[in-house]
Amino acid sequence: MEQPVIEVKNLVKVYGKRSTAFTALKKINLEIQKGESVAIIGKSGSGKSTLMHLLALLDRPTEGNVIVDGIDSTKLKTKQLNTLRNDDFGFVFQQFFMNPQDTVLENVTLPLKIAGKRRKERRELAMKALRTVGLADRAKFKANDLSGGQKQRVCIARAIVNNPKILFADEPTGNLDSATGEKVIKLLFGLQKKGVTLIIVTHDEDLAKMCDRQVRISDGKVTEDSASQSKTSTKKPKKSTTKTKTAKNQTAKGEN
Repeated sequence: MEQPVIEVKNLVKVYGKRSTAFTALKKINLEIQKGESVAIIGKSGSGKSTLMHLLALLDRPTEGNVIVDGIDSTKLKTKQLNTLRNDDFGFVFQQFFMNPQDTVLENVTLPLKIAGKRRKERRELAMKALRTVGLADRAKFKANDLSGGQKQRVCIARAIVNNPKILFADEPTGNLDSATGEKVIKLLFGLQKKGVTLIIVTHDEDLAKMCDRQVRISDGKVTEDSASQSKTSTKKPKKSTTKTKTAKNQTAKGEN
């Protein structure tokens, strides 16, 4: 079987200490395969966003392991962790996290600048990403001058500019009207078709159903995983030998 692109083992996250300690995640075990689309679903306070932050290496677990392409991230130094995250991951957040006074192009090139790419290459890759989301003609606009839907599409361009293996989307349609949300969803699943692993945190059940797999979180635990259900349903039931033997005996008696 192919190695999971992300695997977590006995993941625990505790905030605070002693009397103020709060356990946000409790012994989470999960495997995500390459090219899979996974929805992490749960109510506010369920632990779904905490799980995404740990999967995306934006935070470190209190206990347990997050393994990315066979590399145990919990054993990496901060600089190695940052490099892995910048090289392999893309992020789309509900809050756009854009510099409003920078141009669209400048916002999209940020991950490439962090990665040390040259200016010419940064521009070429950023324009390619903007063409993918249909915003090449807005490259010189200030981020502040865009609509909410356009800002989210710029965020997607920024997320894919470094050609990531995994794309994390935290409530990607939460601040958008339904028509714009549909365009964003189409873009995200279009990227999955190209081989990108898509991990979406959402409370939107309709969006979750579009994913290959749904993982439900409640009180810091995985309470439902459609992948487990699929494995159970595809197992062939064992044939009963009792009925067969009985039928043979009845046949034999009839012949006698």
